[in-house]
Formats: sequence, structure tokens, C-alpha cells
Amino acid sequence: MTQSLPRISKAVIPAAGLGTRFLPATKATPKEMLPVVDKPAIQYVVEEAVEAGLSDVLMITGRNKRPLEDHFDRNYELEEALTRKGDSERLSKVRESNDLATMHYVRQGDPRGLGHAVLCAAPHVGEQPFAVLLGDDLIDPRDPLLSRMVEIQEREGGSVVALMEVEPSQIGLYGCAAVDPTADSDVVKVTGLVEKPDPADAPSNYAIIGRYVLDPAVFGILRETEPGRGGEIQLTDALQKLAMDEKIGGPVHGVVFKGRRYDTGDRGDYLRAIVRLACEREDLGPDFRTWLRSYVSEEL
Repeated sequence: MTQSLPRISKAVIPAAGLGTRFLPATKATPKEMLPVVDKPAIQYVVEEAVEAGLSDVLMITGRNKRPLEDHFDRNYELEEALTRKGDSERLSKVRESNDLATMHYVRQGDPRGLGHAVLCAAPHVGEQPFAVLLGDDLIDPRDPLLSRMVEIQEREGGSVVALMEVEPSQIGLYGCAAVDPTADSDVVKVTGLVEKPDPADAPSNYAIIGRYVLDPAVFGILRETEPGRGGEIQLTDALQKLAMDEKIGGPVHGVVFKGRRYDTGDRGDYLRAIVRLACEREDLGPDFRTWLRSYVSEEL
């Protein structure tokens, strides 16, 4: 009888970064709380985890990140004020983030890289596979990615990374995967990984984007991983060891994503994400698109 793999229920969201690319806005406000239209970026990420069936969310935070906890907690004074006004629409929006998921928080302390942030989740995750979602990457809910990754991990075991084809000249901005095809057109077998390679040395143009479903064996490797590029403990280095030796924690697969992704960690892409999402909103889109056409026409 085939033993079924454990159902994934936990998501880890590293959110301890300083957000230096958005200074001075992020001097006192976490970058994850910057609004994308009228919701903070971090709420989109938590909603994605919940949509994929991961209702137990651990956020890895740092100093000055208290607003993240406040956002997903009750605000009794605000709720009472909206109730007295009879403003049920805004009250519903305020309460929406309270009930999304079971939220947990742990501080990273020293900012020692993504690998170290993931390692901080070990006591909470235990010995079950888990997902990691980076807050800078917003995946359009109409193009599900995480649920597909969970499906592949539960079928194949091991770990799964999200990949996206980029221009060869851009691969040096990402972790890069060497891959072999599989029977699934959107799934590849990862045979190696390298962090931000020189484009001339990159094994492919498959870039790792900010979604992972990981076997808990990664924790043992991260504990032994020396600081790599930038003096940080790189998650990519640990995944490379898993890809090279399946006996440690199973194979590493990649799901090739071809849907809509918004990079809110870059100022230009952050603005483009707001424009795209605002244009597609039923309540904002018609008027906003009309204004945008007029503005572009006048400027050109």
C-alpha cells in the first residue's frame, strides 16, 4: 500500500527586510505594508497562501515590523467607529484581514539572508513540508501557482521551486536553475541551482521567483550552510545540495510559471502593478482607464 505524503498546511513568509529601495517611505513603515491600490502588499501574499489551502501562516519579522502584526489583528476601536456609522462595507474590509489565517510571528534578529530567515521557521514547521512565499512577488490570483506547486510536491515528494523564463541578460538578477524536462509540460526536474550567475555562465534562462514548497530536510542543510553571496546564508545553496543528492530530502522539481506576476520590490514594477490592478478593478477600472488614456495621450 502506498503511503500518502503529509498534507501541506503551513506557509512561511519572510518579512524582515529593511526595504531600502523605498526609502524614505520605509523609514518607519514596513515595505510589506505599502499599499497596492487599497490593500497592503503583504495581504495579497497571505490571501494567496490561504487560497492554496495553507491556513497556518508564520511571518518572519524584524525590528519596526509591528504594523504587520497589527494589520492581521483586531482593531476594536476602528470596528466600533465603523459600526456606529453603519459603514458595513468598510467594516467588512477591515475585518477581512483578521480572519484570513491563523497568524504566527517570530523575529529573525540579525538579517543574515533568506536561508537564515527560513531556518527561523524550523521550530514552528517541524517535520512536515511547508511553503515559503516572498512578499515582493505578487502572483495574480487568476493564474494559480502555489496550488500547482503543492500538488507536485504531494505527488513527487521533495521540494518544488517556482521558475519563470527571463531574458538571458536578466538572469544575473535571480537564482538560476539547470533543468531536465518531465512528462508534464509545466514541470521540470531541477538538477542544479546557482545564485545570480554571470549571464555567460548561467545554465539556463529559468529564474527562481519567490515561491517554494520545501521538504523539512532543508533545515538540516541550512544549519550547515556557510554564508555565500553577499555574506548571507542563501536558500539557493541549500536547494543546490538537495538537487544534487535526492537521498537527503527527495528530488527538486520546478513549476514553470507563465502567468501574471507583479514585482513590488522594484519601484518601477511597484507602480506598474498598481496601475494594472487598478485598471482591472470593477469599482475603479472604468474611470481610471479613461483618465489614463487621456493622460497618456496628452503626454505623448
